Amino acid sequence: MAMNISGENKRIGLALSGGGFRAAAFHLGVMHKLKELGLLEAVDLLTCVSGGSIAGAHLALNWAAPDVLERLDNYLATMSIAVGSVIGGLLDPFATRLDKLADSYDAHLFDGATLQQLQAGPRIYLNATNLTTGNLFFFVAGGGLPAEMGEHELGTVRAEQFPIARAVAASSAFPPVFPPLKLTREEYSPAHNVDYVTLTDGGLYDNLGINPALRTRNKVDYLLVSDGGKPFANDAHPTEDSVIVLKAGLDIMMEQIRGLEFDRIEHRHKAGVGPKPLWFSIDSIEGEAQDGDAAFASSISTNLKALSATERKVLARHGAALVEARIRRYAPELVI
Repeated sequence: MAMNISGENKRIGLALSGGGFRAAAFHLGVMHKLKELGLLEAVDLLTCVSGGSIAGAHLALNWAAPDVLERLDNYLATMSIAVGSVIGGLLDPFATRLDKLADSYDAHLFDGATLQQLQAGPRIYLNATNLTTGNLFFFVAGGGLPAEMGEHELGTVRAEQFPIARAVAASSAFPPVFPPLKLTREEYSPAHNVDYVTLTDGGLYDNLGINPALRTRNKVDYLLVSDGGKPFANDAHPTEDSVIVLKAGLDIMMEQIRGLEFDRIEHRHKAGVGPKPLWFSIDSIEGEAQDGDAAFASSISTNLKALSATERKVLARHGAALVEARIRRYAPELVI
């Protein structure tokens, strides 16, 4: 899938951030534009978090399908699964809210598919956070290589038969709405002696999903970072409530992580040990197609509720405009 530029093969990575259905619709616009520019099929690496995992896994599973992007748009227009998953999990003594979330993904997006069925597409990472070790935990497949799951400290195991829906659910299990996904030794049996691990939303560790793209084994020359997450906004009336301040504190920590991760990829590239970063955020006005697109797109909630036609249109238009603007300004050689 590598591109030939000036006689050299160059590899492209695409990182899809968290941010619920809002982020998925924003990423959908990015995918449409990359397809239009002839770059989508050249992507060698997908690394996804939360809402980005929904979009990325659907794309990778249906890599050769001509209507793959249209089907994702229809899904985002018609599904509202957060509330149903919560209520279902509360009422069903044999399933958790997380199980219900995975069941919903499976019924409407993945139809029982396992990681092995991602082989035809690019190498894809579906990223979660391991509450056992505090590390990034990944489900990885595609690119003609074995499907695995694990992390750098505990190790990895083969995972060809692991359901895609459960991997995406783990990646998007944002607390406290959804409990973590528990993996016992029957499913994940690393060399380290642990009885089980619990996995939660990958955004708690890296909401941009860039970490796998910086691993030596995944060396890419360009890294497109589609950031559809929730940028921290100034609040004229900050909370004084001791409970709500916990949420505000989490938002501040996420913003810090966001900034540090971008600095990380920028400095690695300048040092000659990382890919050229092409990062764009949903709140960016530089490159927006129409005045107000950034403000409107950023105001949409980051949950798992169906998006209106207007919301999907603006999000897709904004994602498409930003990725094209960054490519034409910082990497025009990709589209010459």
